[in-house]
Amino acid sequence: MRAALVGRGQEVIEVTRGQDVRAAVAEHEPDLVVLDLQIGNMGGIAVTIDLHLEEAAGRLPRVPILLLLDREADRFLARRAAADAELVKPVEPGTLRRTVKRLVGGDDRRPSRPMASERADVQ
Repeated sequence: MRAALVGRGQEVIEVTRGQDVRAAVAEHEPDLVVLDLQIGNMGGIAVTIDLHLEEAAGRLPRVPILLLLDREADRFLARRAAADAELVKPVEPGTLRRTVKRLVGGDDRRPSRPMASERADVQ
């Protein structure tokens, strides 16, 4: 993941626990949050919902969220949680880069939302 995402002028901040993502977003105000569906005891879906609630309350900035899923059937959960995009693992590096570029570049084709193992990557 890191190799596919890091480029000139970019930094990747890794957070190993889902409950730490909110603080990392508040501190670093990233351009994108990449979450694995399976993150310890607070998975990617719960983190996505938490970030949306904090955004709606005005405590966090709006940050696009990319969820990395284990299987196609998980797309339903990602959409219900209002993730901006989702990819099913294993993810091709080119697909990941194109998706990140679309999300960070503001080319979000989804309508506006209402309001890797044990790792969440905050870019």
